Amino acid sequence: MPDTTAHLPVAREPQATTQRARWELAAMGSRLRLLEARLVDEKRRNAELRRERDRQRRRAERLRLMRVVLRRLRPARRVSTTVTPALPPPRTPAHLYVVIGLEYEAVREFVLTLRQRLLVDADHRPVVLTDCPSFALLRDLGVLLEYLPDRATWEQHRPDRSWEDVLAERLSRLYRDHGTVRTIIVDRAHPPTLAELLR
Repeated sequence: MPDTTAHLPVAREPQATTQRARWELAAMGSRLRLLEARLVDEKRRNAELRRERDRQRRRAERLRLMRVVLRRLRPARRVSTTVTPALPPPRTPAHLYVVIGLEYEAVREFVLTLRQRLLVDADHRPVVLTDCPSFALLRDLGVLLEYLPDRATWEQHRPDRSWEDVLAERLSRLYRDHGTVRTIIVDRAHPPTLAELLR
């Protein structure tokens, strides 16, 4: 006898559709996570670029300040022959020598050369600004020495304050305190000879 039982089709399509929807959701979730990770990376990169931009701006401001300081120093050389007469015997004008970046022996050699120059013609009072930490050993040579910590030492102990700003302030103060009429920035690669100091 033939089988007359009706066979109903198995409802597999909805299950397959559900499975496919799950896969698509999983894929979309993965893509969203990837986009979120990229967004986080972009934000971090933007923050780094902003910090670098700010660092460059601060550096540019310091450079501008140094240019202003150097511009102020240059005119002082031109007025070196001008001494304001006074009723008491006129005070010998001060010359500021900026000796930055030289080791002890080179600073000592420069101070000795400067002392010889004063023996030939004592026409000014020398004030030497140096960043050599051993400057105190040279105090008995008859030249006034002023100390400013070198850049590396300053930045190690006071990273919150620019070394260029400190240099600018120190130069201004020395101008004011000593009434300097001339500033000589000593080239550390070629310190001046006696003949050059006598010019």
